[in-house]
Amino acid sequence: MDDKRCPGLGGNSDWMSRLPEELLDVPLWNLALPGSHDTMSFCLDVFSPVLSSESFLLRLTDLLFPCCTRPCIYRWATTQQSILADQSDLGVRFFDLRIAKKPASGSDLFFAHGVYTLMTVKEALKDLATWLEAHPKEIVVISCSHFDSMTNEDHVHLVEFILILFNLKLCSSKNVPTLRSCWSRGQQVIISYENDAMLLEHPELWKAIPYWYADSPNPKKVISYLETQKLKGRPAGFYVSGLNLTEDASYVALHPCQTMRKMTTEALPLLLRWTEAQRPGPEPDRINIVCCDFVNVSEFCSVVIGLNY
Repeated sequence: MDDKRCPGLGGNSDWMSRLPEELLDVPLWNLALPGSHDTMSFCLDVFSPVLSSESFLLRLTDLLFPCCTRPCIYRWATTQQSILADQSDLGVRFFDLRIAKKPASGSDLFFAHGVYTLMTVKEALKDLATWLEAHPKEIVVISCSHFDSMTNEDHVHLVEFILILFNLKLCSSKNVPTLRSCWSRGQQVIISYENDAMLLEHPELWKAIPYWYADSPNPKKVISYLETQKLKGRPAGFYVSGLNLTEDASYVALHPCQTMRKMTTEALPLLLRWTEAQRPGPEPDRINIVCCDFVNVSEFCSVVIGLNY
């Protein structure tokens, strides 16, 4: 395989700027983009309460035996290991941000996966904005979703912050984004926002992006599910194929020494072989965004980027 097929050889921090001329006018939803599943789970706060949206049984168990539940939640809910800037340097261009209002946190918003994060939404997005300033030809897709315990006022303040922070870098949902069109306008950010009221008010925001995932700890079932979905035809616009594995209570109970990282690492060779066989494009069986856990422990980003060649 030559260097052009191995983006990782030159680093992935500016991989979009190095794509060949013939790809510059292709809609971004017809390119292959690496993404991180549950992007902000690297900074979970084990001393924070369990989310109110979690099951009653988990919340009750956590109330009675937090010394047992918190380490377990941390082992299984942590799916990434680095800040947004570091993930961006690896080549990640899709960020799965699951936002929540933490009890007694004032106006601050956090991220959540089972429990809340230490880092606030504003801190994380400012970190990404700084990275984008240093990489003016890289374009990111940010999915804002879940919004656990958030009020309408929280949404208004969050969207206002996003619009001010990224300002002219935002690509409107009325446009068809290509690398060349985004570069010509100085646009670098596509915001998907999973709230209909905010979408009606702000054309800068994009509708929720479909996310295919198998809800299984078995990588063979993940691949089988994704292949079945491909037979139905890819969605129009952006969409995600999730390589992430999912545990349930019975799996955790039967694997007391297991962690999400160990489970993912063992499955990655098979999942990456499947990924290497995929192709991006508008055809019904083509991929777009591919998401993975622990994006830093394998050549995942380079493999996905290489599909564009």
